[in-house]
Amino acid sequence: MGKPETTMVPRPLGRTGLMLSPIGFGAFKIGRNQNVKYAQGYDLPTDDEVSRLLNGVLDLGINYIDTAPAYGSSEERIGRAIGHRNLEFMISTKVGETFDNNRSTYDFSANAIRRSVTQSLTRLKRDRLDIVFVHSDGSDLHILNNTDVVPTLQSLKAQGLISAIGFSGKTTNGAAAALDWADSIMIEYHVEDRSHEPVIAEAARRGVGVIVKKPLASGRLQPASAIPFILANPNVTSMIVGGLTLDHIRQNVRTAATMSKPSPV
Repeated sequence: MGKPETTMVPRPLGRTGLMLSPIGFGAFKIGRNQNVKYAQGYDLPTDDEVSRLLNGVLDLGINYIDTAPAYGSSEERIGRAIGHRNLEFMISTKVGETFDNNRSTYDFSANAIRRSVTQSLTRLKRDRLDIVFVHSDGSDLHILNNTDVVPTLQSLKAQGLISAIGFSGKTTNGAAAALDWADSIMIEYHVEDRSHEPVIAEAARRGVGVIVKKPLASGRLQPASAIPFILANPNVTSMIVGGLTLDHIRQNVRTAATMSKPSPV
């Protein structure tokens, strides 16, 4: 492993003590290509291609990877490809959603959450998960108020199996409600959807980290403009960008790195 060709200044994840690169890698496409919302289909990469991609991502200076059980074989492939480099990056995964037989199912019961975390630890070859988010199906407030998921995650965190817990929802009300207990929230935020800006500001006041998902509006926005818009908000910790081409990820990292450079006098 050589020195990263560009330098991104890590940002704090709220009060957790974790420092994440402003660009995180979204590992959906390395594990799942069925029942997806992308405009164009794609083949899953081979194991060798996954290894080159993930090791290349780390070599670019990205220290944060996001995955989930609902991302097919993503967790298992991460564990195989870069489990030996676990000290070099932080991982977030999720609970609540699984994907089998070409369909998603949701279970937010205590037993399902504990089983999911145990399986993620095994697949990722970890003794502890850095961040675990609730993977909402859209009924954010119902999940938060009427299921066992939050107290179960709090218990797993107290046991030392998770460092930070949070909520990946679909509504501003859900994100706002999660601030009462979450270490971090994961939200959709970009120039076409700024509805979460008040929640982002409130999260900062409470010391809750903010991670942005779908920062390119599912491919509608160009990274050259989308990345600076998001990272100009000092209360955003990291933004997750996926892909199967290392060259595209390298350009995204270069764009993010320019946000850390001082302006010319």
